[in-house]
This record gives sequence, structure tokens and C-alpha cells, in this order.
Amino acid sequence: MAGPSLLLVAVVGLVAWWAWPSDEPYVAAPPPRAGAEVDPAGAATTLQRLVAAIGDYDRDAARALAAPDDTAAAALLGDLTDTAESTRLTDLTMRYVDADGAVAADGTWSAAVDVGWAYGGFDTAPTTTEVRLRFRSTPDGVAVAGVGGGPAGGGQRTPVWMSGPMQVSRSDDVLVVAAAGTDLATYARRARAAIPTVSRVLTEWTPRLVVEVPADGAALEAALGTEAGYYAQIAAVTGSGGDTEAGAPDHVFVNPSVFNGLGQQGQQVVLAHEAVHVATDAPQSQAPTWLVEGFADYVALRETPLPLRRTARQAAAQVRDEGLPTALPTAAEFDTRGPHLGAVYEASWVLCTALADRGGDADLVRFYDAVSGGAPVAGALRADFGWDERQLVAAWHDRLAALPGASA
Repeated sequence: MAGPSLLLVAVVGLVAWWAWPSDEPYVAAPPPRAGAEVDPAGAATTLQRLVAAIGDYDRDAARALAAPDDTAAAALLGDLTDTAESTRLTDLTMRYVDADGAVAADGTWSAAVDVGWAYGGFDTAPTTTEVRLRFRSTPDGVAVAGVGGGPAGGGQRTPVWMSGPMQVSRSDDVLVVAAAGTDLATYARRARAAIPTVSRVLTEWTPRLVVEVPADGAALEAALGTEAGYYAQIAAVTGSGGDTEAGAPDHVFVNPSVFNGLGQQGQQVVLAHEAVHVATDAPQSQAPTWLVEGFADYVALRETPLPLRRTARQAAAQVRDEGLPTALPTAAEFDTRGPHLGAVYEASWVLCTALADRGGDADLVRFYDAVSGGAPVAGALRADFGWDERQLVAAWHDRLAALPGASA
């Protein structure tokens, strides 16, 4: 799935309770530590020292930027340094923006910090995003008290590499950055296997694939700055993980809460699908969503031995229950929380197989490239396949009606 300037249903339980009277006396929260105040200049200085320590892979210097009694913050700063070294992090910048509020009772305050970074050998430009950091004033200056957090969907993110201890697998064309405790070897193996699948169709791609695996679905949403549950149905998504301007590097972000429940072939198809998005810079595509997602599935499924009764099962069921669609899929049907998300992906794949059978891989790639670059669908469809939209829909309908399970 192409993500925010970027693939089963989560059930969210709501718990309510009554507040019962208590015999315990009310105790007011203590006031902030005397003299504690937000110190932007001190925090900015600490950030520059942190950038230098991480850039030098100096774990001790980074840990020393936490308060002496804050072992959790010290461990996290050490983790950042270790991850930076194993990923060969470059172009690291941190710029203090503004405090998020007043000083808390424990003497800490939160602030927005613009963070930029790149993975050396993979990213041709840095990713930049706003991250929440916590600070504390100490007799020796401002200390770092925490990294990440903030309201879900509030615009701030917690980049995967900054979210805790990481494992890293690196080869010439694949970099996998995965949270400690995840199955790094499997992710690396699936990512490496996706390269030839994509390269056999997209022959001009120079493979540089970055796969980031946060600890869970909540950490994925924190990394991408979305509200809770937004990616509950999604196994992986491709995007920059920060700014969405042209030139921002595209990475694959995995949702282990969904991905780990797939079988081997399903996992392989997901990573090949996302690798197509990386190879084609899908987050910047101007093509309709059905073409972006259908093309990625066409490439990913092109060599799979999976039968139609599995690869198009949901589309067949929708045709059986609701009849043939009256028009090409709309962008709204690809809402990540939609009731027929799997069916619209499969139907888009069927569309692209109809196009490939009409012309071939080369014509489909040329059509995809032209429309992604802004060419009108109607003109490119006529130029590459000799069809108008009515003829495309008719060929699509024929294929949908013939799917196993499409008829009652």
C-alpha cells in the first residue's frame, strides 16, 4: 500500500468505569520543582551535543546527556547511538522548535524538535519530521528525559530508529531496521527475495530497499503520525516516514501485528508489493489509486503459484453478493478502515492483469509510468492498448464474472 505521501480488522474495546467515593484524603499534586522553567537555549545546546555524540557513535557521550538518575533516558540515548552506527546514519540534524507546554511536577517539559536523518548508502536525501522530546533542567545543564510520544495523529512522529533498541540487517541492496525482539532474519529474507521479483518487470530499477519494522501496530502509527487504528488492517505501507516532498526517500514500514499472521507466501507478496511502490516512487504518483495498487499487486503476484480462488477470493465474494461494479474503483474505496479493502485491492489487480494480457508487461509498465507522471488515463489507455475506458471496464467485468466463487 502506498502510504502517507504513503497493506485484518482491529476491534477496539472501550472500557468505562464509575468513580466511587474513597475514605482516602485528597492529596494535591506537588507543584513543579522550585526554579524549574523551560530553557530553550539550554535544550538547543544539548541537542547539538547529542547530534555530535550520535554522529561520532560515542555511546558514553550520548548517555551522559541524560540526568544522572535517569537510567531509562540514558539507555534510550545509548540505543540511538548503537542504531546510528549499525545503520550508518548520516545527515543527522536536531533543531529545537518550541515547548509543548509548561514544566511538569517532576521538572520536565516537552518540546517539538525538527529531526533530519538519512541511512548512508540507501537514502539520497534526508528524511525530516517533527519529534517530541522531553527535557529536564539540572545543575549541569539541560538533560534529555525522553524521546517520542505525543497525541496520536497530532503531527509529531516517533521514527522507528528513535523508538528503542533496534536490530539491523544490511546488504548491498537491502537494509532492515527492526525493533529488538522481532524476527529480523525473516524480514531480511523476505526483503531480499522481493528484489528479483520486482526487477524482472521493472528492469531499470537500481534496487535500494529499506524496510523498517517497529515493535507493533501502535509503534507503526507513531512512526507515521496517524491516529490509533488507522493501519489496523494493513500489513505494510510505503512512505517517507516524514516530509512528503519530491525527493524524500521511500521506505517500507511493516505492521508486525498483521504481517506476522500471514503465511510465508503472503508475507512475500506483501514485501514485493511494497518494493514496487519504492521502485516506482508510488507516494508521488499522479495515477489513480486502482492503478498504483493494482500494478504493485500485478508485479508481486506475477510469479506466484497461488490459485485465483485465494488471490481474488474477496473480489469474487463481493461480485457474488453485490454484482459487478458499475465503474472503476475510486480512491475512497481504498480507505484503510473500509469494509471491502481486500476486495478493492484484488479487483484492481484483476484490472491490471486484463491490461497486461491485452498488451504485455512492457505496455503495462509504459502505461503506468505515463499516468503516474500526469498523463490522462484515457489518452494513455488508447496509446498503449487501443482501448477506451468502456472497453477496459468490459474486459474487467468479464474477468470478475469468471472468478471462482463469483457466481451463486
